[in-house]
Amino acid sequence: MSATAPAPETIIEINKLSTRFGDHVVHAELDLEVRRKEIFAVVGGSGSGKSTLLREMILLQLPSSGTIRVLGVDLQDISDADALALRQRWGVMFQHGGLFGSLTVLENVGLPLREHTELGDALIDEMAHWKLALAGLKPEVGAQYPAELSGGMMKRASLARALALDPELLFLDEPTAGLDPDSAAGVDELVLQLRDLFGLSIVMITHDLDLLWQVTDRVAVLAEGRVQGVGSMTELARMDHPAIRPFFEGPRARSAQPHKRKPTRQAVNASTPGPLEEASSKPK
Repeated sequence: MSATAPAPETIIEINKLSTRFGDHVVHAELDLEVRRKEIFAVVGGSGSGKSTLLREMILLQLPSSGTIRVLGVDLQDISDADALALRQRWGVMFQHGGLFGSLTVLENVGLPLREHTELGDALIDEMAHWKLALAGLKPEVGAQYPAELSGGMMKRASLARALALDPELLFLDEPTAGLDPDSAAGVDELVLQLRDLFGLSIVMITHDLDLLWQVTDRVAVLAEGRVQGVGSMTELARMDHPAIRPFFEGPRARSAQPHKRKPTRQAVNASTPGPLEEASSKPK
């Protein structure tokens, strides 16, 4: 008799989470789990509470009730010291970059290392250059300021900073929003390579249907304050729920599905090294 495979480890566990702003209910006893080494997306219509949920998971906002455990740590009543230690185990790529305009890109990427390690400036700069290479940016980009970057470069620079402390968990807030198809396709590839090369667990908020089909392992659909469906895109496509069907109906939704998609954003060719594979040969 074959041995039973162990259950995947849960790295984020949300139980009966409720969030209210006055009389407005955003989450109503919401339950959710994210597994280790999976690419997990949270989607939903405007006002469904996606961004609020992300802020609660990264300790930027407190829920009204319920519990959130991230990497085995209960976020309720967490001490400042424990919160600082936990934040060093994850990285966040913000939707609009979140880079400091007065610092160069290299200084932005190296900032977490300067704040949380005792490494020397030369080593920090070397490591920051390596993170930029991981994100697919050329060395000369490090000398530029955020205002000088294109949208795609800004996303990659923000991703490089999120990777600065070698996190085990990565949060991505609308990683392809506002990007042209070629730039967005590059982000698709980066997300896959980050998980596959470094064993990262990745949680993203996104409206990008191509990204959902190409890189996610599971997707949770939020509506009416709760998770209305969770599973792979193929599994969700079989569900007949008014909050889920918009992701699979209409010309835009249908064109993103793998068997109907035009070859504008192709899946990663594993035999062709990308920027992450080339950069991964450098020592951490």
